[in-house]
Amino acid sequence: MPRKNHQSLRFSNVPIPSIDGHYGTGRRKKAIARIFLRPGTGTIKVDRKPLELRFPTEALRTVITQPLLLTETMDKFDILATTSGGGMSGQAGAMRLGIARALVEFNAELRPSLKKAGLLSRDPRIKERKKYGLAGARKRFQFSKR
Repeated sequence: MPRKNHQSLRFSNVPIPSIDGHYGTGRRKKAIARIFLRPGTGTIKVDRKPLELRFPTEALRTVITQPLLLTETMDKFDILATTSGGGMSGQAGAMRLGIARALVEFNAELRPSLKKAGLLSRDPRIKERKKYGLAGARKRFQFSKR
């Protein structure tokens, strides 16, 4: 049985980080974001699209750029992010955590300010499961007295 050449395999959706880059993973709800941070001019690409196209609302863009604004590193890094799962809000929160973790990997002195702002904490809130005998996680079926 012939062996497959592993070098011929192509992963089109997986970005290869540069050697001088920094990596951070963020999760929120069902969303996962992988962040590659490298020195640059401040461009942010999410799934190979500019941030403005991928997250059209200003509120979500503000959430994503919070760690960069707090540490005053907005125009010092280029960010390449891949997201999967969840919705827009979950992906934005996951990116925020991933960027904060990548910044700490870049410079450990940024950790106290990011920690104080709560940007290094994983938000543990996830969807509550539906229980049997109920209409949803907590909602009851309609009660009829007669």
